[in-house]
Amino acid sequence: MSDPAGEAKLELKQASKEVKESENVAEKYSAMTVSKNSEMNMGELSSAFSAVPTHKPVKKQIQFVEDKQEFSRFPTKAGRRSLSRSISQSSTDSYSSAASYTDSSDDETSPRDKTQVNSKGSSDFCVKSIKQAEFGRREIEIAEQDMSALISLRKRAQSEKPLAGAKIVGCTHITAQTAVLIETLVALGAQCRWTACNIYSTQNEVAAALTETGVAVYAWKGESEDDFWWCIDRCVNNEGWQPNMILDDGGDLTHWMYKKYPNVFKKIRGIVEESVTGVHRLYQLSKAGKLCVPAMNVNDSVTKQKFDNLYCCRESILDGLKRTTDVMFGGKQVVVCGYGEVGKGCCAALKALGAIVYVTEIDPICALQACMDGFRVVKLNEVIRHVDIIITCTGNKNVVTRDQLDRMKNGSIVCNMGHSNTEIDVASLRTPELTWERVRSQVDHVIWPDGKRVILLAEGRLLNLSCSTVPTFVLSITATTQALALIELYNAPEGRYKQDVYLLPKKMDEYVASLHLTTFDAHLTELSDEQAKYLGLNKNGPFKPNYYRY
Repeated sequence: MSDPAGEAKLELKQASKEVKESENVAEKYSAMTVSKNSEMNMGELSSAFSAVPTHKPVKKQIQFVEDKQEFSRFPTKAGRRSLSRSISQSSTDSYSSAASYTDSSDDETSPRDKTQVNSKGSSDFCVKSIKQAEFGRREIEIAEQDMSALISLRKRAQSEKPLAGAKIVGCTHITAQTAVLIETLVALGAQCRWTACNIYSTQNEVAAALTETGVAVYAWKGESEDDFWWCIDRCVNNEGWQPNMILDDGGDLTHWMYKKYPNVFKKIRGIVEESVTGVHRLYQLSKAGKLCVPAMNVNDSVTKQKFDNLYCCRESILDGLKRTTDVMFGGKQVVVCGYGEVGKGCCAALKALGAIVYVTEIDPICALQACMDGFRVVKLNEVIRHVDIIITCTGNKNVVTRDQLDRMKNGSIVCNMGHSNTEIDVASLRTPELTWERVRSQVDHVIWPDGKRVILLAEGRLLNLSCSTVPTFVLSITATTQALALIELYNAPEGRYKQDVYLLPKKMDEYVASLHLTTFDAHLTELSDEQAKYLGLNKNGPFKPNYYRY
């Protein structure tokens, strides 16, 4: 029979022994560390701690190799890099806020100097590294999960091949979400060549994944200005390949083709443009009588403007600022220049986190909306000396001038949420008396002679796509709209569209929205015949006139 009392005494004796041994170890360790003359080597420390009895197995910890990245303050390599690229060399890394994977072992080698071949033996591309294709494929697969509407459109129309024979040249942000759009266009029968509309927004691994599937991609993160135009030219000017459709973001591709390849431009069947800047350029061409092809203004379609501009920016403005500066918004004084859809989204997000938000506006209607939403409408010069953050959302030029930058207080943050990189007068900061200091990827301190520092993000380019990511779901809405616009222009009978700029038909806007309702398990109410007759509507839509403002 067991003796419980005896066992208890043995356990107590053993515990007492362990405590005593632990105290001896503590004394030994304390003596070694306190004594100024004693030298403790790793062997002594190891033997000291090995004396402590352990009853639980020691779990091995995973060791992470430290990633060492050096950010050079001054240019270290001559060549094609422009001044803007030289002072921000780390932007070529894809270890950015956009959560991109990159093998940075050869970051200093320009992709233009490399000879690369994909698994199909093609070298008709120029990306950072074709070796990253596998990682890019994983990111595209993740994006597909939240772009079910676009995938649904792909499945519905794949058998019909509505874009068979279409040769689309595209200039957009090259991200995992855009890749889903490009692969949808290919599945619908199109041939595609693609380049980037922003020198910082390309996800290198995604570009590599697209290249591996046969899409000719000319883009990488951190291009110089010279690289940017070279990539556009290589997409347009390819022997034996005549583009007949354009998908543009910002108008740079359209402008380049119009100026340099007018004969090619005249043979284009349609242009789809999704930005304020690009649409403005198209209307200028149309007004001057120089637009010789029909164009679709996707930017002002309801599904693009309301969702991509307003709801998307409402989330991504905070994402971009947090990732780059770790700023706390509560109590900060912020100026948002422009109260269009982008400005409205930015203001709503900042206000919700406790920021004091001012708005600048030229349009009295937008200004009145800002007032009714609880924001004070001011001139920038009235508040420039005491604000903490300035965000431009206008698509205009010189919205923030050098004189205003000179008067900003130390530590202020300046960034741009508009497509154009001309809103902040960054060129005026490239002067000898100012010092540029790279803090982290896409974050620069511009230092004045008196020591004042202004934090400039993405060198004045688009903040959310340069410094962070954009919600996949809203990009699905935009991408679906773009795909439908391309299908409509490409298949339209001759004479339906003149040489002008058009809005997407209301019926298509409603169709795009309906495709995305299933994500929320939303169920639409149907009109009865009597109700439809009373309202003078078709039961299947469109439900609002073109002049309706949502």
